[in-house]
Amino acid sequence: MNVTVAISGGTDSLFALLSLKEQGYGVTALHARFLSGPEDESLLSDMEALCGRLGIALHVVDLSEEFRHHVMEPFALAHAAARTPNPCALCNRAMKFGSLFDRAMEWGERFATGHYVAMEEHPAYGRTLRAGRDGAKDQSYFLALVPAERLRRCLFPLAEWKKADIRVWLADRGMTPPVPAESQEICFIPNDNHYAWLEARKAEGLKLPGPGPVLLAGENRIIAQHRGLWQYTEGQRRGLGIPWKEPLYALKRLPETNTLVVGPKNMLPVTSCLAGELNLMVAPSLWPQETLVRVRYHQAPVPARVTLSEDRMNIAFLSPQQPPAPGQIAAVYDRDGFVLAGGVIEKSA
Repeated sequence: MNVTVAISGGTDSLFALLSLKEQGYGVTALHARFLSGPEDESLLSDMEALCGRLGIALHVVDLSEEFRHHVMEPFALAHAAARTPNPCALCNRAMKFGSLFDRAMEWGERFATGHYVAMEEHPAYGRTLRAGRDGAKDQSYFLALVPAERLRRCLFPLAEWKKADIRVWLADRGMTPPVPAESQEICFIPNDNHYAWLEARKAEGLKLPGPGPVLLAGENRIIAQHRGLWQYTEGQRRGLGIPWKEPLYALKRLPETNTLVVGPKNMLPVTSCLAGELNLMVAPSLWPQETLVRVRYHQAPVPARVTLSEDRMNIAFLSPQQPPAPGQIAAVYDRDGFVLAGGVIEKSA
């Protein structure tokens, strides 16, 4: 079987490429240029040299315009609308398993990446996305918006591996990835400072709402002015800049009135949320009675009752949770780590 392997130059994608080659697959390397610049030129030269030594064909595709249109622009517009988007989930849906997947099919029957996830046969669900074995690196949350029919044509060599073991495996073979360091959280944001990046977009016509009232929940009175709703997110405590007799948290943002609602910690927990842009991985009729939901990446899935209404998920947590930010992903799991559905959070209550 011929497999096209997406390579970024990092440890994980290099392992995916080499491990599949060792297993006897016919492999072709595919690198996508999502961004351009001098650093990318240097990386490309290193990857060409590496693939040349290994006798593996390397194809390079320029997807920078698609990346700008499907990831960078929606990221900026979502912040302007007082949402906290998840660019990695958008990129996986539109780019890695969208445009890049389409190109990969030109050279192979399957597509492989260095994601820490698995596609596994389930007796009821069929071939379904499952969380990776390395809980610290599992990326199933970021793939929850990718259509299942695309994932079923993919291979994920890192499914049962841990990062430390992968480094040892590569070292034993004398292999050093062109980019040995971990990538930054958002690839197109310099120094992970998305506030500065958004400010710079003003010159390109991005309209970011300005200052507005800060409403104290419970007392229903204005106690300060905020700097712009795009500079806050639900659950935030640090950086509010509001002197008060007790610590205050951002409870919610109201873009229709440009209002930031704050309150003490005891007002922070919510019991439900609503998610749209629904992506069903498993038919709801097959879902188990007990479901778990993850509404942020750095969180273990928590018990919740999920009901579907047209193209939305109503998620009722079995115990109060920190408020999820609109724009983030809600991923539904079963007890064994299989992903049942994904959606984009719209609001919480």
